[in-house]
Amino acid sequence: MADIAKLVEELSKLTVLEAADLAKALEEAWGVSAAAAVAVAAAPAAAAEAAEEQTEFDVILTGDGGKKIQVIKEVRAITNLGLTEAKTLVESAPKAIKEAVSKAEAEEIKKKIEEAGGTVDIK
Repeated sequence: MADIAKLVEELSKLTVLEAADLAKALEEAWGVSAAAAVAVAAAPAAAAEAAEEQTEFDVILTGDGGKKIQVIKEVRAITNLGLTEAKTLVESAPKAIKEAVSKAEAEEIKKKIEEAGGTVDIK
């Protein structure tokens, strides 16, 4: 451990040009690229940012809450499905009502379904 501290201390004394030359020499000696390591390290951060900036949401019906008829009516109004298709969708919950919608639209759909007695998840 003490050797590492000494090495860090010595490396801290290098100029920028000397550090760049050292990086090139290590890349050649070990057959690796510092740029590839940086890209690999940056990839998880980019994925985390993408997850935070989600713009499209799926509205999933998770149940009818015992009020199947009211929920079917609401599903029909939201999706423009026929009676049979809406009934099938409600009976096969959990099932997507709408996919790739905005956050505001997803919240509006959730509110309508919950008012009718159903349960909804937004993913």
